Amino acid sequence: MIPWLTVVGIGEDGYPGLGKQARRALLEAGVVIGGPRQLALLPPCIRATREPWPQPFALAPVLDRRGTPVCVLASGDPMLFGVGASLSRQLSADELQVLPAPSSYSLAAARLGWPLQDVTLLSVVARPLAAVVRHLHPGARLLVLSNDGHSPAALAALLVEQGFGASQLQVLEHLGGPLERRIAGRAQDWSLAEAAALNLVAIEVLSETGETGLPLTPGLPDSAYRHDGQLTKRDVRAVTLARLAPRPGELLWDVGAGCGSIGIEWARSHPGCRVLAIEADAGRQAHILHNRDHLGAPALHLVAGQAPEALAGLATPDAIFIGGGLTAPGVLDTCWAALRPGGRLVANAVTLQTEAALVAFRERHGGDLTRLQVAQAQPLGAFDTWRAALPITLLDVVKP
Repeated sequence: MIPWLTVVGIGEDGYPGLGKQARRALLEAGVVIGGPRQLALLPPCIRATREPWPQPFALAPVLDRRGTPVCVLASGDPMLFGVGASLSRQLSADELQVLPAPSSYSLAAARLGWPLQDVTLLSVVARPLAAVVRHLHPGARLLVLSNDGHSPAALAALLVEQGFGASQLQVLEHLGGPLERRIAGRAQDWSLAEAAALNLVAIEVLSETGETGLPLTPGLPDSAYRHDGQLTKRDVRAVTLARLAPRPGELLWDVGAGCGSIGIEWARSHPGCRVLAIEADAGRQAHILHNRDHLGAPALHLVAGQAPEALAGLATPDAIFIGGGLTAPGVLDTCWAALRPGGRLVANAVTLQTEAALVAFRERHGGDLTRLQVAQAQPLGAFDTWRAALPITLLDVVKP
């Protein structure tokens, strides 16, 4: 099949910076679709109809012309956080050809002398800043595509909030073009309210206070969470996550999410892990949203409502954790029915009634029951003794 769609990457150097194949594609195109900035870079010799992307952004102008010759303009490398990646999810590989230009990441690495294989590449274009948090640790080098001119100041504020105010920022504007400019400074001293709309932020993460960032392993300190007491404690949480066994790209239902700790640590395990956190209490919903953003788990989405009613119509989960509402009629059965074959269900019980519900469920569907009890050494007069937390009964079962 001859590709009907050509995606051309164009840099700030415009049409003169394109190769022969990209120029030929534009000269022969009947329609060129792109952002206003990219379209403005084309010279008069390009006779094709120029069509800007709709607002809000949608791929329909391209997909509706499927099978007819179309050219799309994109910034830099279209397959790196670009429209080429979005189109490739909708089209087969033999329907499109992609002609990339150097990406902003490549240009920034060249300017800074940073080997790309040693750098974390991120984007906050139409994405929350929280996506940056899990990558913050001393010595890390990040290249972050900005959403707009306010992104550098927002990133500087985030670094200060997370304890990395000593980090060095370099804002690279209009990379590869005649207006290219670099602005540098420390996060805690950052004063530039707005940079050029087209910019990339290079961050060298540093701390003068001993801040090390949070580990990616399950079992974050309980103090990392804002909560009202409804929190799966650290050691039990680590065991629970081990039984849930998150894998890249999988979706978790966190039913009766409390402050969101299980779902947040599932999402932090890999950028592709997604979570639907189901919680009915408004105060706990606020805790979930705060913890999600502060701990860097943007792939967690809150579902405000009571299980099992709130579960109707949700995407099919790969794993389910039930931390609250086990004795509510229909919760266990609804979750089990929704779980995909091969999916994992894990539920924790504290009371005799919830434990009885798990025992009865196990008799019907199998699985493993585990009793967990954790004790901490605490003072007793002039000595120390063990103070035991309430025992937890944990059920984990794989759906056939």
